Amino acid sequence: MARHAPNEPLIRELRAAVAGEVAGDAASRALVTMDASNHRRVPLAVVAPRDAEDVAAALAVARAHGAPVLARGAGTSIAGQATGTGVVLDFTRHMHRVLSVDPEARTATVQPGAICDRLREAAAPHGLTFGPDPSTHARCTLGGMIGNNSCGAHSVAWGTTADSVHALSVLTYRGETARLARGVANGATQVPPALRRGVEELVAARLALLRTGYPDLPRRISGYALDELLPEKGRDWARAFTGSEGTLGVLTEATVRLVRPPAARALAVLAYADESAAADAAAGLLPHGPLTVEGMAADLLAGAGHELLPPGGAWLFAEAGGETDAAARAAAEALGRAGNARAHAVVTAPEAQRALWRLREDAAGLSTRMPDGGEAWPGWEDCAVPPARLGAYLREFRGLLRDHGLRGTPYGHFGDGCIHIRIDFDLLSAEGVARYRAFAEELAGLVAAHGGSLSGEHGDGMARAELLPRLYGDELVAAFTEFKDLWDPDGGLNPGVLARPAPLDSHLRFDGLPRRPLPMAFAYPEDGGDFSAAVRRCVGVAKCRDTQPRSPADSSVMCPSYRVTGEERHSTRGRARLLHEMLTGEVITGGWRSEEVHEALDLCLSCKGCHSDCPVGVDMATYKAEFLHHHYAGRLRPAAHYALGRLPRWLALTAALRLAPAANAAAGVPPLAALAKRLAGVAPQRPIPPLAREPFSRWWSRQSPVGPPAVLLFPDTFTNYLSPSAGSAAVRVLTAAGLPPALPQRPVCCGLTYITTGQLDQARAVLRRTLDRLPLAGDLPVTVLEPPCAAALRTDLPALLPDDPRAAQLASRVLTFAEALERHAPAWDPPRLNRPVAGQTHCHQHAVLGDTPDRRLRERAGLHGPLSGGCCGLAGNFGFERAHWDVSVACAEDTLLPSVRAATPDTLLLADGYSCRTQLTHLGGHRSYHLAEALASGL
Repeated sequence: MARHAPNEPLIRELRAAVAGEVAGDAASRALVTMDASNHRRVPLAVVAPRDAEDVAAALAVARAHGAPVLARGAGTSIAGQATGTGVVLDFTRHMHRVLSVDPEARTATVQPGAICDRLREAAAPHGLTFGPDPSTHARCTLGGMIGNNSCGAHSVAWGTTADSVHALSVLTYRGETARLARGVANGATQVPPALRRGVEELVAARLALLRTGYPDLPRRISGYALDELLPEKGRDWARAFTGSEGTLGVLTEATVRLVRPPAARALAVLAYADESAAADAAAGLLPHGPLTVEGMAADLLAGAGHELLPPGGAWLFAEAGGETDAAARAAAEALGRAGNARAHAVVTAPEAQRALWRLREDAAGLSTRMPDGGEAWPGWEDCAVPPARLGAYLREFRGLLRDHGLRGTPYGHFGDGCIHIRIDFDLLSAEGVARYRAFAEELAGLVAAHGGSLSGEHGDGMARAELLPRLYGDELVAAFTEFKDLWDPDGGLNPGVLARPAPLDSHLRFDGLPRRPLPMAFAYPEDGGDFSAAVRRCVGVAKCRDTQPRSPADSSVMCPSYRVTGEERHSTRGRARLLHEMLTGEVITGGWRSEEVHEALDLCLSCKGCHSDCPVGVDMATYKAEFLHHHYAGRLRPAAHYALGRLPRWLALTAALRLAPAANAAAGVPPLAALAKRLAGVAPQRPIPPLAREPFSRWWSRQSPVGPPAVLLFPDTFTNYLSPSAGSAAVRVLTAAGLPPALPQRPVCCGLTYITTGQLDQARAVLRRTLDRLPLAGDLPVTVLEPPCAAALRTDLPALLPDDPRAAQLASRVLTFAEALERHAPAWDPPRLNRPVAGQTHCHQHAVLGDTPDRRLRERAGLHGPLSGGCCGLAGNFGFERAHWDVSVACAEDTLLPSVRAATPDTLLLADGYSCRTQLTHLGGHRSYHLAEALASGL
């Protein structure tokens, strides 16, 4: 039953007044209850304004109802300031344009929802860029960056967002317009007269306090920047507004300054024994003019990426620039020599530099899990101290962690004295929350003692603002409150943040979550068997919201449905948010029967891209299967679940009765095909794939053995009944490589189609039967040709049958075709085909199995060129289902089909996944091949 919105008159009036979308439904509100912080607040409505007039209209309606207003961008704030209880203004839907770039003035004008990387792309043709570049630069918005005074890795060279702000157009809660810039005498700044008089009187009355009350350091982000209104600083209203976290006015347009980056860059990577040694060395690099001085420690990497770094326990990434490659390299070498490191390396290749920066940029997500699997959280994410004091501060900080029995892994902007860290706070129990508060209070004192700032990048929000008096004293904090009241006398803009802050331990996102694990079908071994802990993996860094066009070398997948819809509910984060709210039960009240969650998960392709591409390893494909399992328990399922979800059963029956020729003939009769598709819930646009006249297993039974088997070839459903040519080709190649295969004597199945449709009881039965039928004695490797089937056996099998030791045994022996050749026939030389290739790396292969052996095998065979990343859009049953045709095609058009169209006529199209090959056939008539088929053609 549809539930009424909590404030229907408000929503009705908003819809009448605003041209953009207005939503008050449970799902829309649930999607914005959280940002990337520990906090959660439930709004009344979400408005996507189309222009400044819409913003003014929304403010007028909210004001009439006494509703607070929150301006929200990408929702990646980590202190709670992007959550609110009233009307949320979502600027990412419409007000996201880069309006102009002025290369002569080196400025650009943007709307608040413009993404940082879109601005950088618009500036690049003019040889310019936007200096601030937080790790979320691919999805964070300029409005959010201005609200939080964001910084990024290059702030040692180009400063904070406040240093890049030229002029701002703002609306107050009362609907008054303001144009903020430096100075007032020349008319650059135009604010309501009463506001101007009040602020000038406030500043004049506290000149000495404003001149002496702030610490002197590059990353002072905490509180309001009232000192920017001092006469000697030019009374810069734009800078004073920057970092106000949406509490003073609503930004509708910004003109920002651009910088000219160096023509060439090189990266010096300096290795140290630990992060304290790296911190001690960081300030010494600053006189050499680096572009960045970033620090990270070995425990952040959890075993990944060490091969890219010189040996050590911690590293500084110091980037240098120059007008030529040689000049950049020389500057980087100078940084390497200046750092007193135990070892250093200079990296000049752009791709190698990007790989290293990806390690650093993913740290915000990676640091949310401890090496032992424990959870770690923000809250004290980005304190900053003067760079020369960073080493001493870090040592005391480590001691404070030990005193409270807490753990965390520091990293961040060492050259600016700014440390990021996620700490393993227990925020689920009253005792843990009390420890969180006690630690925060002590840390605030430590930061103040070192002349630092509670926030060095992300703002105070609800996480730190309560403790501002410990940093600034009561008198300056009182001035902050007066400043807020002059701008917003009604207290309608983002209340509870900065001025009159909410307690730092209030509005925690964990309130209301189950305190004990619920009964689940999957074991969730990496989350202690707790589905709630699995859902909590999503901390909101929103890497899944990246829609940047992929380069040919980019193999990433996440998140295909968001990339083509642009809707938060169809992102990995959005789905995780809805699952979180389902478990909380306040906004999403239907539990496992929730239609809001079902709708969001419906467009999840189960591609598993998030399993590898999400920095915290959210596995939405598994969560979707779990949800569908509970959602349809005891209920009738969609027709596609019976037809496609149980496809192995129908294909086996068809083969046993030798009905393939008749079925293919019927599929060629349009009325019969249309009827069959309608009954099966298949999209009418989708052709019915032909069945093999002879299954692969039947073909195999007619072959003569060539010797004792060296591998067990798994006859998956797709290879066996739909694409036996891949199986027979694999037999030829494996035999030629000295690895004669054997096949199980009875049919086996990985359960994939049952898993993706959430039929998990049947999946378990199918997997147990497979374990019974596979000869697991001995140590034969199990080679699986179909990547999603290999992935299911490697990960889903042990998670669904954790108590059956055979499940882990089989999972440990599953190899892809290329892995089998590389590990067990390393001396074999494949035939040299010497052709360019294009096509698709299967999303499950990228996410679960890895494709490094495949790339090496292609290289040895003379097959050159990258395969597309992303998802083909067919994704097993997804692209066949009636409601998914448009999204399926759009996913294919994102990366795969453009790469195929751009290929030369002699290019060989490769796709190991049957779904990928089928999609290429259906959407362009492209014939593609399994790698085994390509190699067999050259034998």
